[in-house]
Amino acid sequence: MGADFPWLAYGWRLLQGAGVTLAISLAAMLVSLAGGVLLGVLMTLPNRFLRFLCRAYLEFIRFMPVLVLLYIFYFGLAAWFGWHWQAYSVCILVFSLWGIAEMGDLVRGALVSIDPHQRETALAIGLSPAQVFRYVLLPQSVRRVLPGVVNLLTRMIKTTALAALIGVVDVVKVAQQVIELHPWASYWIYGILFMLYFLLCYPLSLLAARLERTP
Repeated sequence: MGADFPWLAYGWRLLQGAGVTLAISLAAMLVSLAGGVLLGVLMTLPNRFLRFLCRAYLEFIRFMPVLVLLYIFYFGLAAWFGWHWQAYSVCILVFSLWGIAEMGDLVRGALVSIDPHQRETALAIGLSPAQVFRYVLLPQSVRRVLPGVVNLLTRMIKTTALAALIGVVDVVKVAQQVIELHPWASYWIYGILFMLYFLLCYPLSLLAARLERTP
């Protein structure tokens, strides 16, 4: 039944799809790191209005499903305003918006978890607020936030499976295309799909667990 099945050709296509999945995840994660650090810092500032805006953004992204955001940016903007964006770009944008919110909350939590006496002592010995952030708060925050960052990247890789729903030819979309042509191979294709996601995510899970155990 599967003697003529082009395993090598389809395997290569699945690997290419996995590359697209990884590329979207890494691009969105880089944007999330930069934007999330800024958001997290802003949420710790004394300006109440600024904190309110940041919190409103965070809560909106938390309660709005990522799939709905994908549909809004890909289908909604095209229908309402005639803005036609590439599906690949929409995925990076939406996953970045989601990642910035998640990363911002991680950074905020890391910053507020530091003993306030450290900030007060640093200011008392003559350091400026910028120096306090750079030499006291930032090094400790980075160490505390790293496990969460790795976990976020793992979640982002898995969430990119939604990209197939707006036409991005990622690993899930390739698997669907192969199964449509060869329904009998669905068991094997889904098994390969599981292994690819496992190979992408499991090393990150091990890294996150190791960072959490590091004193």
